[in-house]
Amino acid sequence: MQTNRSAPDQRQSLEHFPINTFASVMGFAGLSLGWQHIASAHVIGANETACTLRLFTSALFLILLVTYFIKAIRYPKSISQELQHPVKISFFATIPISIILLSQLWLEPRPELARLLWFAGSITMLVATMATFYSWMHQHHYKRPHLNPAWFIPVVGNILIPIAGVPLGYPETSWFFFSIGLVFWMVLLVLITSRLFFEPPLPDRLLPTLFILLAPPAVGFIALTSLENQQIGTLSQILFGISLFLGLILISSLHRFIRLPFFLSAWAYAFPTAALTLACFRMVSINHNPGLAVLAVSLLAILSLLVLWLLIKSILMMARGRLFVPEPPM
Repeated sequence: MQTNRSAPDQRQSLEHFPINTFASVMGFAGLSLGWQHIASAHVIGANETACTLRLFTSALFLILLVTYFIKAIRYPKSISQELQHPVKISFFATIPISIILLSQLWLEPRPELARLLWFAGSITMLVATMATFYSWMHQHHYKRPHLNPAWFIPVVGNILIPIAGVPLGYPETSWFFFSIGLVFWMVLLVLITSRLFFEPPLPDRLLPTLFILLAPPAVGFIALTSLENQQIGTLSQILFGISLFLGLILISSLHRFIRLPFFLSAWAYAFPTAALTLACFRMVSINHNPGLAVLAVSLLAILSLLVLWLLIKSILMMARGRLFVPEPPM
């Protein structure tokens, strides 16, 4: 009798449609931006690929947003549980981050649309960051083992804002958000590395979030060079160097990630890899280093294959009814 009662809970359901699904939009947006860099070099077919990816990413975001809105109406208790979850709460910031990334995607072809998206993304990012910080400060159920790299996500969103904000003509606002992101990234970096060093290892389901370590310094480098008129200063050089070092650390642990079964959290691989790729492209555009140019193109090729693999695995899991199911408690 007990087995029969629990079986329906394992079926794929809109109720279990997770907020971290929006990480897939971030991954596709990062891939789209990478192909835009290739298109600017007039590589045959790159412009068409970039345009297709931009449209696909925009459509994917709208589909996920509508789906999640329907879930919020039909299953408000599920939304409340996600808001109180020590990991999932950070993924609510993936919605404004997706909007901010879309503003970057549409900056050249549709600057006015990009402006609207940037304003919408910046406002909702501020709200999401403040709500997340409020939850962290005024709670009674978080424990030290709950710390994980997903907590960086609300920080990364703030650091992203200057990349489109500066060319749109809002440098002061961009500095405001960059300051929030940079300072609290450093605070969280100490806390999270301390947890990784001195607490039991992350559960397998959360291991892909280790890639999120890459995102803040890589995005921070791109944002800071935007704020400083495409100049490489001391801090931006440090951020780029840390990005490369963290990339090497993750490569040294690649065998651990390869052995993992596929979880939806695997989409955490995509955007951080894209962030490092875009940071390399930005550095190449400034100092024209041929070695970094080869690295940037190689990373884009790896990113393209990675996103394709993630998409195929997600579609297969959905077809088997195993994608949107209850997750085990932490």
